[in-house]
Amino acid sequence: MSNIVAIVGCPNVGKSTFFNRLTQSRDAIVHETAGVTRDRHYGKSDWNGKEFSVIDTGGYVNNSDDIFENEIQKQVHFAIEEADAIIFMVDANLGVTAGDEVITDILRRADKPVFLTVNKTDNPSLIIEAQAFYSLGLGDIYTISSASGSGTGDLLDAVVATFTSDKVDDEAGIPKIAIVGRPNVGKSSFINALTGTERNIVTPIAGTTRDPINTRYQKFGHDFILVDTAGLRKKSKVSENIEFYSVLRSVRAIEEADVCILMLDATQGLESQDMNIFRLIKENNKGLVVVVNKWDLVDKSDDNSTKKYEEYVKKGLEPFDDIPVIFTSTVTKQRVLKAMESAVRVYENRTRKISTSQLNKCIQQYVEETPPPSWKGKFIKVKYATQLPTYYPTFALFCNLPQYIRDPYKRYIENRLRKDFDFCGVPIKVFFRKK
Repeated sequence: MSNIVAIVGCPNVGKSTFFNRLTQSRDAIVHETAGVTRDRHYGKSDWNGKEFSVIDTGGYVNNSDDIFENEIQKQVHFAIEEADAIIFMVDANLGVTAGDEVITDILRRADKPVFLTVNKTDNPSLIIEAQAFYSLGLGDIYTISSASGSGTGDLLDAVVATFTSDKVDDEAGIPKIAIVGRPNVGKSSFINALTGTERNIVTPIAGTTRDPINTRYQKFGHDFILVDTAGLRKKSKVSENIEFYSVLRSVRAIEEADVCILMLDATQGLESQDMNIFRLIKENNKGLVVVVNKWDLVDKSDDNSTKKYEEYVKKGLEPFDDIPVIFTSTVTKQRVLKAMESAVRVYENRTRKISTSQLNKCIQQYVEETPPPSWKGKFIKVKYATQLPTYYPTFALFCNLPQYIRDPYKRYIENRLRKDFDFCGVPIKVFFRKK
């Protein structure tokens, strides 16, 4: 199951720099001015084969003139409550501050693994001065430099060692299908229409659903868990602290799902926030079905309206466009069951295993038809292929010169595998390795 790590601390101690290093991105703005991060950022990272989510929080301050102080404090509290482990970052150049002591008091009551991380220890003298932070009484300290990356390995070793990936789950082995999308696109209505109940509250007010709601579905020969999630809106629109908590749990629901149904509003089309949710699903290697809801409200005077809309959606999601697109209406219950049948099919595609002999026979055929391009007079020979034991389709191809394989050829192999083995709706990965 998913693990979440929250980075907390006073302003300008280097939290965003460390977040960017962990996620290998530049999503969090980094500036010498204190208090630049007001909102929280989500990202994915992994260490020693263990994946986890990272939350960068705003700097925690008390009794300042910043009008955002109260909201930042609330979001830091929520991040601490939801996280599985907490990295408490302090600045070696400043020493122990009053703000550090306030945060320490909060973390003691959190009952979570806390890793006191002294940042900006770029020289030996600062490493020695960092010992003063033992006075906070949080146990071992970890000296790092967010800018250069020194010391981060020891810190992450300790963090991932606390992960309990073998959490007990009474519903283990049962497919989890998460219904995700922007607020008010009809996620709760979809589940109510499918189950024939009014279990999930439905109103015209965006943001009615706060927490993920699990519903066991056992009809028509199906057995899976439906997860209704809070609508994921743009970060700039998330003003309520309770809604931030809901968004955080929706992100976790996506990470723990097997298949995600991305629900769009037919009257609004594919918007930027839909693309953000799509990227989150793809980054987590989840199966995907796109459901265009409220289709009954669209003018269908053109006989090809469905086909044109499907092409429009797939064009926006390129290059991962091998995705089922279903048009529904939760009011008339049109094609609601078909959407779930597509989700079950995608789940089966995601868990499909190909025998090594069959895979090698196909790979040999692909390579014979289109050999890898030579590089600087050197010819690449693919010798062997196998499917790796992961939760989603991942293939390793062993060859003599893997460093000369370029992305277009990887996409060629991926597309051929998709066509021959029906991986519709599933992100797949192809790696070339030294034989």
